[in-house]
Amino acid sequence: MSGASRRKSSLTRRTLLVGGSAIAGAVAGRYLLKPSNDPGPLFPAEARAGEGRALLNDASELCPTPVARHITITQRPEQAIVEAIRSAMAEAKTAGHSFIASAARHSMGAQSLARNGSVLTLDQEWLEADTAARTYRVAAGARWSTIISRLDAIGFSPAVMQSNNDFGVASTFAVNAHGWPVPFSGCGSTVRSIRMLMADGALVDCSRTSNSELFNLAMGGYGLFGVITEMELDMVPNALLEPRFERLPGTALGARFAEVLAGDPSIQMAYGRMDISLDRFFDDALLITYRPADDQSAIPEAEGSGFASRVARDIFRAQLGSDGVKHFRWWTEAALNPRIAGMATRNSLMNEPVVTLDDRDPSRTDILHEYFVAPARFAEFVEACKAVIPASYQQLLNITLRYVNTDRESVLAYAGEPRIAAVMLFSQEKTVRGEADMARMTEALIERVIAIGGSYYLPYRPHARLDQFERAYPRAKAFVAGKKEADPGLLFRNGLWDNYLSRI
Repeated sequence: MSGASRRKSSLTRRTLLVGGSAIAGAVAGRYLLKPSNDPGPLFPAEARAGEGRALLNDASELCPTPVARHITITQRPEQAIVEAIRSAMAEAKTAGHSFIASAARHSMGAQSLARNGSVLTLDQEWLEADTAARTYRVAAGARWSTIISRLDAIGFSPAVMQSNNDFGVASTFAVNAHGWPVPFSGCGSTVRSIRMLMADGALVDCSRTSNSELFNLAMGGYGLFGVITEMELDMVPNALLEPRFERLPGTALGARFAEVLAGDPSIQMAYGRMDISLDRFFDDALLITYRPADDQSAIPEAEGSGFASRVARDIFRAQLGSDGVKHFRWWTEAALNPRIAGMATRNSLMNEPVVTLDDRDPSRTDILHEYFVAPARFAEFVEACKAVIPASYQQLLNITLRYVNTDRESVLAYAGEPRIAAVMLFSQEKTVRGEADMARMTEALIERVIAIGGSYYLPYRPHARLDQFERAYPRAKAFVAGKKEADPGLLFRNGLWDNYLSRI
């Protein structure tokens, strides 16, 4: 590939799709609103670890949690490391503490934290690929950035991963996250097997043919069944992809998304975006699909977006309180980018960290929501969002739409049929009033989504009512029964268990 062509391909990044103009600073300065009144008391209140305790938090910055012990492991999962984890689990059990494994802690409601218990952080790099079988074995704490780098070097790519590269692979399985690749279900559908330490210290192999019930419980099981030490996953050939853009009414996006994928099996990656300006909220949408380029003879190595990310961040953050900047951003996405975007590799499209668009304002935090609705009912979802979100005080900065195929395996499945996943990012004030308004808005959205047969994602703020949780996840009682059988002493506990599952 020529230097000019390669430079053009590097423009095809999600970060360019959230902006890409040097005039962003002037636009931002012109429209950004400043707070005009006292925001009131902060949320959460100041937290202290207490004697002999450490204080951990997750990506929400709203869950300061005292823990009795924090253990970090960076080595490959050989026998000595497995023994070290087993010993730490036994010590927690003897002390009457809970235990939970984590990686980057990108959850937002203490799903990766054990209050007054032991928290294990896995941060590893070991990976072995089998190109003949098109699989790779990897340490549970490997980050997707490591996996992309290693697989890219041999011409392969993860079959499914989360849309950012700084999450841990076992954490992705534990929340059964999905991403851009189509037409897959969650990442769990591409996992061949896992090795897991149980509460009694046994090290077991789980797959679709061995300990299959446990495999299905651990897939989207939020670490409540054991500590995964290593995994085997599918990989696919890396490819150079060309984007296509289709602009359409917001209400039509869901049905069109499913129609396009059903009509063209060559599509490897796809997502949608919507106009979030308050004066034309969700009226317009954009569907972006990626197909293999005709010439696959010179595939460049995976890269990030570099300068484009930094420019995009300024535009992204300038949307706060400004329809003017939101209008500008939508123009870059829907009008500018289709004219200038070039090719990109499959790996490059996924090789982007969350920190790219990080919020550097200590008074605010980014909060994610995600809802899953059938393509045929997406228009109803749009109307529900129009009725609920603009009436709140929350600042919606982005929505990305993805396609998730049917999940027939995990017990806590969020996609019992093909779904459109709507991932929304809000900027929230870290105040009592901001948290209360977010809770009210979230509960209202969940109720409307459940009413149209949809569900919501569990790794985020615990604002759903218990009855909403049970309606969205009708197999929750079976999950709890499986948990109590596998872990009768309830060694593995976290925020999801404490807030919801323990009450079922």
